[in-house]
Formats: sequence, C-alpha cells, structure tokens
Amino acid sequence: MSAENVEIAKRVTDAYNRRDVDTVFAELATPDFEWWPALTRAYEGGCYRGREGAERFAADTRENWEELQSVAEEYRDLGDRVLLLGRLKGRGKGSGAPVDQPYAAIFDFRGDRTWRFRAYFDRAEALKAVGLEQ
Repeated sequence: MSAENVEIAKRVTDAYNRRDVDTVFAELATPDFEWWPALTRAYEGGCYRGREGAERFAADTRENWEELQSVAEEYRDLGDRVLLLGRLKGRGKGSGAPVDQPYAAIFDFRGDRTWRFRAYFDRAEALKAVGLEQ
C-alpha cells in the first residue's frame, strides 16, 4: 500500500495548492482528518479538524495570502506515513512580501486515506518525528 500512499500524498499536495477541499474529502482523507499547518505548530497552536476545519484553513489562507503553494522536492515512502520535503512559496496578501520557506510534512495514513497532515518549518524536527536522522 505504501507506494500508493506516496501518490495520495502527491494528490493531497495538489489539492492543497488549489484549495480543493471537495477532492480531499471525497477521495483522499478520512472524515476526521487533522491538518496541522507549520505556522500554527510554530506558535504551538491547534489543528484544523474534519471538513469544517479544512474549509476554515482554506478560507484563512485565502484571507492572508495572495498566493501560497507547497512545492515538493521529495516524497519519502515510510509505509503508513509519507514524508514530504519541500518549500512553501507565496506572497502575503496585505504586504505583498514574498515567502520562500523550507519545510517538511508528514502524511499519516489509515488504509488508503490520509488521516493527519503535520507540517514543520524545521526539517530536522520532522525527520525526528518519523524516526529518521538528517
């Protein structure tokens, strides 16, 4: 199943970049899906849960960012998890300030759907979370 999980993680990333909540919940995520964005993690905030949470996250993103994209550089197959190493690129809505930030993300799976997404600005922290070293 793990090779399929990499494909699902790629599709979730694509849906994220389009803010396509419908596809995420129709095809890719469990109903209790948890989205832990790097920014809320950096401030020890909470997560966005379920479809309502994902819709709120998409609305928050549209409100604060002119554009914000996940640019994947590598996906690592870890069995029931997939590690994404990449960059967040975008531009702030009010300021127009550009962002190009390294980040890592962990997709956790139940069966053929992702149930949790955790993003990190510190790649070493993400690697440690999945039991890997640099």
